[in-house]
Amino acid sequence: MAGSEAEFGDILAVLGRQLGEKVAQAADPGGRRRLKGVHFEYAADPRTVHDMAGGGYSLASNWFTQLLAQLAVANSITKSQLCVFLFVAGGQVPGTGIAQYTQQEITDGLNKVAAQKGGKMITRSTVNRAVQALCGYNWVEKAGKGRVQINVRLWFHGNSTAQHEVLAEIAQQHEHSPEAFPYAVGPAGAHQEELDLDFGADTMIRGRKRTG
Repeated sequence: MAGSEAEFGDILAVLGRQLGEKVAQAADPGGRRRLKGVHFEYAADPRTVHDMAGGGYSLASNWFTQLLAQLAVANSITKSQLCVFLFVAGGQVPGTGIAQYTQQEITDGLNKVAAQKGGKMITRSTVNRAVQALCGYNWVEKAGKGRVQINVRLWFHGNSTAQHEVLAEIAQQHEHSPEAFPYAVGPAGAHQEELDLDFGADTMIRGRKRTG
């Protein structure tokens, strides 16, 4: 490290001398006034890549992350809906908010560990119902040809510039309606509905439950 710092210092010294000479020449062609020193300040590079398990990461809304947990505890979303959303959100093509998955690929992906361990597996029909429900929540949207559009206000793989570009494109597709995807978010009446939490069962609403 000491050697690297010394070499770095030498480079700065050369740059300082050259800069001083250029400034002095511009200020006084006769060379009577010279720049005596240059001060540099450095900050941490904000573009440094996070060190995340598996070699990839996404940005998620803290509010939404807690809401997922709250809805799961309240039985306001099913286990299958939660699993399908997390799986497709983690599979986004960087900078697009798009997950390139057919429903069969989602099913196979979710069953990977269960198949290895001989455990209970999710069915394609359950995945289909979960996707329909998630679309109703405005968490995802079908984008055609085996593509799923993630609501990038909730979960996004990419930087802020890419996210704003995706948001602008989605908003234009929906005529900037505040009631449309991606603005309106969450199950309607999340605190009044109790949904079936069984992993392999139908996700239809069993009834409404008043919570006060």
